[in-house]
Amino acid sequence: MQVKNDIQYSGYDCCKLDAYLPEEKARAVFLYFHGGSLEAGDKSCASVFAPYLCERGIAFVSANYRMYPSAKYPDYIVDAAEAVRWSLEYAEGIGCERIFVGGSSAGAYLSMMLCFDTSYLKNAGVDISRIAGYFHDAGQPTTHFQVMRERGLDGLRIAVDAAAPMYFVGAEKCYPPMRFIVSDNDMKNRYEQTMLMLAALKNYGHTNFDSVIMHGKHCEYVRKLDENGETVFGKMIYDFLEKYL
Repeated sequence: MQVKNDIQYSGYDCCKLDAYLPEEKARAVFLYFHGGSLEAGDKSCASVFAPYLCERGIAFVSANYRMYPSAKYPDYIVDAAEAVRWSLEYAEGIGCERIFVGGSSAGAYLSMMLCFDTSYLKNAGVDISRIAGYFHDAGQPTTHFQVMRERGLDGLRIAVDAAAPMYFVGAEKCYPPMRFIVSDNDMKNRYEQTMLMLAALKNYGHTNFDSVIMHGKHCEYVRKLDENGETVFGKMIYDFLEKYL
């Protein structure tokens, strides 16, 4: 495995990514956005699970993005779209056709916004048909609580507007394959909102998605190792990718 750290993908200093490249020809590229409530976290968290994917032929890209308090909505979504653009060019450069996009918590809010409000990717010059699938891990499908706070509102309030992935369900006739992850003891209302998101997709007749319910707290599995010392989260991602490789 080869690792290249702190690659600049846009003009903002914080917009850097790490690329993990398999020794052999990559079968796909997986772009990952870290969690942290859009105000914390770092791309380096992927070092726990990225090697597992690389060992199985997946090139892994982990990206940072602008965050609060210096960032405002929708800066971080714009950055995420630019990271997709870079990753597609990277995939071309290593002779790989497939790219998957995903994230955890706040990172999954970003992956969902890219998936359902396709204007961000289109404005970045991305052909959305080139995205092979999305992996949404415990993201907020309603308007993110940090966006609510930015508006001077209680972060616990629920809104579904142009800052919510759920608002755009049905805007496209079809979507790439998706997997949604949520825990049975997740953040308050995260499980219920995720179920509503799945119901909204079903209401429009979409069937190319599935969901996994984890036991425990919000994203606690992301850094965990199993009884064999292998990454739990890496296995979860690979289980999804393997269906489409």
